[in-house]
Amino acid sequence: MRRTVRFLLNDRQFSLEGFDPTLTLLDWLRNERRLIGTKEGCAEGDCGACTVLIGRLRDGELRYEAINACIRFLASLDACHIVTVEHLKKASGGLHPVQQAMVELHGSQCGFCTPGIVMSLTALWLGAAEAPSRERVEEALAGNLCRCTGYGPIISALDRAYEIEASSSDTLNLGRAEIARTLAGLADQEVIEISEGGRKLFAPATADQLAELTAAHPDATLVAGATDVGLWITKMLLRPATVITLGRVGELDRIEDKGDHLVIGALVSVSDARGALGALDPQIDELIRRFGSEQVRNAGTIGGNVANGSPIGDSPPVLIALGASVILRRGGERRTVPLEQFFIAYKKQDRQPGDFVEALIVPKPKPGTLFHVSKISKRFDEDISAVCAAFRLERDGAGLTTHAVLAFGGMAATPKRAAAAEAALAGRSFNAEAAEAAALALASDFKPLDDWRASARYRSTVAANLIRRFQAETATGSVHRVAGILRSDAHA
Repeated sequence: MRRTVRFLLNDRQFSLEGFDPTLTLLDWLRNERRLIGTKEGCAEGDCGACTVLIGRLRDGELRYEAINACIRFLASLDACHIVTVEHLKKASGGLHPVQQAMVELHGSQCGFCTPGIVMSLTALWLGAAEAPSRERVEEALAGNLCRCTGYGPIISALDRAYEIEASSSDTLNLGRAEIARTLAGLADQEVIEISEGGRKLFAPATADQLAELTAAHPDATLVAGATDVGLWITKMLLRPATVITLGRVGELDRIEDKGDHLVIGALVSVSDARGALGALDPQIDELIRRFGSEQVRNAGTIGGNVANGSPIGDSPPVLIALGASVILRRGGERRTVPLEQFFIAYKKQDRQPGDFVEALIVPKPKPGTLFHVSKISKRFDEDISAVCAAFRLERDGAGLTTHAVLAFGGMAATPKRAAAAEAALAGRSFNAEAAEAAALALASDFKPLDDWRASARYRSTVAANLIRRFQAETATGSVHRVAGILRSDAHA
C-alpha cells in the first residue's frame, strides 16, 4: 500500500499525501499552485476553459491528450505528466508557436477561454507532423467555447503555428524520452490509498487488486474518467465516502480483435474505442465523433458509459444493436450478460455488490447486414442526445428480414429495444411499407417522457421518422450513406 500520489507538473515532480480524495485537478492547480492560467468556466467539462494536457505511458509510448481539469480527480493522475499553459514555450524561448499564432491572427479578445483553446490546439500540434485538416481542428475545438472572437482566426492559428516552427521542435516532443523514463520510474504495482476526514480513495494497479477492493468495499464509487462523477463533486457538492479510481489498471485498457468480434476493456477511452468501433460502420464513427467533446472522449471510457446506466448514454443503443455482451467480474468469478439484459430499470443494472464491468464483447456485423445510427440533439456538437437510435437488419437470400434489432436511447428509463417494431419487420422485405408498419408500432414500445431536452411527442415523432429514414437510406440507388448524413445521388 502506498499513501502518496506521484506525478510531474510541468517541469517539477510532486509526491502528495493526506489530501481530499475528491480534490479536482483544477482546484489544486489554482488554489495550491497558483497556476491560474487554467480557468474555471462551467465546472462540468463543457466549456474547455480548464483544458490541460495529460501525458501518460501507453505500451511504453508517451502520449499527451487534452482533458478537462475541472472534473478530473487529482488522485487519479499517478505517474502522469500534467502540462498547463504556463509551461508552453518555444524551444529557443519566448511564446509557443500556437500562442504566437493566436497573437498574430487576433484569436483572443477577453482572453478567458484562450488558455484552454491554446492547450487543445497544442494537443493536436504535438501529435501531427503536418497541419491537420480544418475539419480535424474544428473537431478538436468543439469542446472549447469562445463568446468573443468567433472561431475563424482560432482555427487558422494552427496552420500559422506550423509556419512558425515545426511541431517536432516542440519542447515536449524534444523531451519525450526523458519524461517517459521519469514516468516509468514513478509507476509501480502498489495500491494507492488517499484518505482525509474519514473518506478514502483507492487506486489499484492490477485487475486482481481491483477485484479485491470491490469485494472489500462493495459500496464504493468506481471512477474511471470522472466525466459523470466529477459533476457530483462540482455541481451536487457530494463527497462519496469511498472511491476506487481505475485509471492505473492497464489490463482493462485493451482492445482485442478476435476475428468475428471485438473484446473492449472497460477502461478503453471513448477516443481509443473510436478506431475499432468506427471501423465497423461509418455511422458509428460519426456518432463517436459527436460523443461529448474531445476532452470528454479522452477521459471517458466505454465501460463507464455502459456501467453508468444512463438512458441517454450514446454507446448502449449502438452496442445493443451490434449484439454486445458485458463481462462482469466479482473476485475471481466472471459472468457474461447480454447488454440488453444488463439494464433493468432507471439507473439500475444487473450488478451485484462487488461486481465491476471488466470488458465488452462486441460482434462484428455480418456481410450484407443493414446498419444505421442516428443521434438527435439540440446542438450538433458536444450535446446529450434527446433520442439516439441504432438499427441492425439481417435478411435471407430472398431479401426477407430474418433478424431485426431496433435499439433506442432517450425513449424509456433504460436503453431499450423496440420489440413491437422489430416484430413488424419480421419475414418481410424491408420496403417503405414495412418501415411504416414498424414506425407505427413504436407507439406500443415506448411512452417517452417530457423533459427540457425534448417533449414526449417530439421523441415519438423523431423515433418513427428514424425508422423511415433507415429504410430510405438503404433503398437501392436512392441515397448514399456517408457518416450518418443523407446525400442525394447528385451530391454524393
